[in-house]
Amino acid sequence: MSAPQNNVKKILITIGSIVVLNVAGHFVFKRFDLTADHRYTLSKTSLEIVSEVKEPLYVDVFLEGDFPGEFKKLQTETQQLLEEFKAQNSNIVFQFVNPLEDEELKDKTMQSFVDRGMTPVNVTVNDKGQQTQEMVFPWAVATCGNRSVKVPLLKNMMGASTAEKVVSSVQHLEYAFANAFNTVSKAKEKKVAIIKGNGELHDILIADFVKSVRDNYYIGTFTLDSVAKNPTESLKYLKKYDLAVIAKPTEAFSDEEKQVLDQFVINGGKTLWLVDQVNMEMDSLYNETGTNLAFPRDLNLNDMFFKYGVRLHPDLVKDLMATPIALATGEQGSATQYTQYPWFFSPMIYPSQGTKHPIVSNLDGIKFEFASAIEPLKNDIKKTVLLASSPYSKLVGTPSEVSLKMVEERPEQKDFTGTGKYPVAVLLEGAFHSVYENRVLPFKEGDFKPKGKDNKMIVISDGDVIKNQLDKNFQPLELGYDKWTNNLYANKEFMMNCVNYLLDDNGLINIRSKEVDLPILDKEKVHAEYTYSQVITVAVPIVLLLLFGALFTILRKRKYSK
Repeated sequence: MSAPQNNVKKILITIGSIVVLNVAGHFVFKRFDLTADHRYTLSKTSLEIVSEVKEPLYVDVFLEGDFPGEFKKLQTETQQLLEEFKAQNSNIVFQFVNPLEDEELKDKTMQSFVDRGMTPVNVTVNDKGQQTQEMVFPWAVATCGNRSVKVPLLKNMMGASTAEKVVSSVQHLEYAFANAFNTVSKAKEKKVAIIKGNGELHDILIADFVKSVRDNYYIGTFTLDSVAKNPTESLKYLKKYDLAVIAKPTEAFSDEEKQVLDQFVINGGKTLWLVDQVNMEMDSLYNETGTNLAFPRDLNLNDMFFKYGVRLHPDLVKDLMATPIALATGEQGSATQYTQYPWFFSPMIYPSQGTKHPIVSNLDGIKFEFASAIEPLKNDIKKTVLLASSPYSKLVGTPSEVSLKMVEERPEQKDFTGTGKYPVAVLLEGAFHSVYENRVLPFKEGDFKPKGKDNKMIVISDGDVIKNQLDKNFQPLELGYDKWTNNLYANKEFMMNCVNYLLDDNGLINIRSKEVDLPILDKEKVHAEYTYSQVITVAVPIVLLLLFGALFTILRKRKYSK
């Protein structure tokens, strides 16, 4: 066979192979993730959520424009993740938008974002010693039909650098978008009951929590006052809910009310308990003496918790890892001057290092106030300590006097050695036994069950974790925001994770445990070796290319000059 025929044969084989590959690619879809941490491999839960999107779901990402390199990295990771979602379902449509593109409408646009709860981030950019200020909107909005939800792209982390925040945020991206897609594309199914009737927190003090829960679940108030008249009927209606939230009760529960809550648990109802075992409020210290007495609070729940597997002690956790309080220290002109002091009865609780549980994985500090220690007891129930005080904490027994003068204390770490790490939030999972098992029932119940099927509950030893502050117009602020110190704690994220875990049937919350390893540039090293890096990355490749070109030319001339 002649050379021209061989060439034609090779060309035809090549063309045929390309056609076969394209036809096969049309019917067989496969993407390859070659990253070490598989950051672009969507979890099974994410794939299931995306596959159920039957109509166009639009995502507007506001990370577009001229901003620092760290946010460029966040932009790139967001885009690549959304491309993965889109590759699985073409109904996912996304675009990147620069909200400040029109300079004339800049102020109006910024205010509209703030009104929607999407606060911009003002970042300082250091470039070889020069500092500039840039405004960034690390937000996205997912819309499907007439439902839309905002998606935070940048996690709040007090004291962390922008680069560290971006790394933490990238780990959170898949969960953030999967949860948003699930919210806007699926109808609400689960029902949440806010228990009332025993001096629980007022509605306006849990308004932000209720608002956040309402995005994914039906939520309503259930008052236990009706138990006194018709306990059987009250239990029947409570069983229609999937989760009961008991937020800081201050009055003792009757035995009939306890039986209703107990049988709700035994019949599969999830519970989220936020209980103050000590009677002490921060507001009670703002008096002439600045003191008040902390004493045990009897809610008549001790036997109930004991049966389920925990004991709440009537003491206070005093922790060196504390959040600050702002106290008036004088006046400057007509304005009151405030100074921040560490308040050791208000622990800043961080998840323990190495904690992989999805409820607390990748969480920032959570503010507690007058928390008590929770003691896990031995029984068949599985206990997971979600949050605990720092190693430098101790217990203060009650009754005892609490005074604002404690801000003047300067305790040393040696005073706290041998103590600490007291649980303040515990997850219980298993088949619970009724507190009224083998006991006389407070009221007759035809279908009383002494033991239930597998269930779960969360017990938190501080009711203020769920409490939001109010602004000057008595409107609720974001849960976790402290208006006196201007700090934003992770209380809201923690509470929503608790709710989602208790009600999550498809494992969506487990995506939060995904770990992504993003290398962070050492800025000081880059600045010190800036010239050297330029030579290596720019000059050396050009020189090598010139040498290769010159060598190729010389060899070519030698070959064809003979």
